[in-house]
Amino acid sequence: MIPAELGPLNAFITSLAIGLLMGAERERRASAKAGIRTFALIALLGSSLSMLAAPLGLPWLPAVGLFLIGLTMIGVYVSAPVPDDPGTTTIVATLLCYALSLLVWHGHAQEAVMIAIGSTTLLYFKAELRGATLQLDRSEALSILQFAVFSFIVLPLLPDRAFGPYDALNPRQIWWMVVLVSGVSLAGYLALRIVGQKHGTWLLGLFGGLVSSTATTLVYARHARTAEDALRLSAPVILIANVVVLFRIGVVVAIVAPSLLPALGPSLGAGLLLGAAGAGLLWRRLSHDSPPPLPEVGNPAAVRTSLLFGGLYAAVLLIAAWARDTTGSAGLYGVAVISGLSDVDAITLSALRLNAIGQITPDVARTTVVLALVANNVFKLLLTFFTGGAALGKRCAGPMGGVVAGLLVGLLVPAGP
Repeated sequence: MIPAELGPLNAFITSLAIGLLMGAERERRASAKAGIRTFALIALLGSSLSMLAAPLGLPWLPAVGLFLIGLTMIGVYVSAPVPDDPGTTTIVATLLCYALSLLVWHGHAQEAVMIAIGSTTLLYFKAELRGATLQLDRSEALSILQFAVFSFIVLPLLPDRAFGPYDALNPRQIWWMVVLVSGVSLAGYLALRIVGQKHGTWLLGLFGGLVSSTATTLVYARHARTAEDALRLSAPVILIANVVVLFRIGVVVAIVAPSLLPALGPSLGAGLLLGAAGAGLLWRRLSHDSPPPLPEVGNPAAVRTSLLFGGLYAAVLLIAAWARDTTGSAGLYGVAVISGLSDVDAITLSALRLNAIGQITPDVARTTVVLALVANNVFKLLLTFFTGGAALGKRCAGPMGGVVAGLLVGLLVPAGP
């Protein structure tokens, strides 16, 4: 940290650091007309003009500097054009560097440094970002736009208050859960399409688990019947996908109800550890010469899929609240087992919501989530036996049984009040 006693010098040093950081990245580009020295000087110029604006009574002075820098950079590229590089990125980067130096002077150094690091990362990974974008088809690009609409337009417009029986339905909270689950699944879906098959078995399991562990299990259970090599490759993919579900649930709990994470942590951690150990043993035995095919999973951020999940979540929330009110915890546990056979997200989020509004205790919420995960693992293990055959089922039985055992053993740890 820079000592606060340095006064204005503090802002100059921070601005210089930002300029050096962004300039170092541009220095690597032979076509760039501005490098490490130019960016550093631009940053210092921004702080200097900001410092002079007040005592000289010229509040517009920094704006003039921004205009002159932009004009100068445009003139440089017009007078000496570079083939295949119009210079747009470097011009915008210099203007951003200057603007960040103004932020630093006006007391927003932390935000300016964060933006500088983020923008430098974007500049550095140009080839990777371009390659990833070119691999997306029209429907996937549309899904990203739909997700943005769900998150930044629809969500803020929904009312944030309780409706319906038991005050269980909050439109904004329900849609926030849709956005959360769709976002995690969409990230896994895009990663699966872009880099899954290229990098082998474990990434297929990882991204498949983020999108849909049930779909991944079904696809590779069918694949296991085609040949002996397919059987050996399918088992670790299925196991990794189902272990990732525990990690995904942990992330969701940490975001939605962080106070419940200590209660659920022992179960999720034990299941994750035992399942990962079994999957790792199977994965190490592979030759890795021929990766399995990509699973055919639907886009999780499509409008239809998102609306169906929102409706399912609202329905499970109402049924869970009704079961808890009429039959107590036992009824809620029954709903958890039945719901968990096909989907753990809806019942997990329902349990977290009921705990948040005071209808169930943390212990009941934890048990509900664990029972849903246990039912889900048992269902998918049966799926491997009936769809993939006894050989695949036997390979998956030990690790998936370890996941179930870890989940249940974690319940022995007190959940708190």
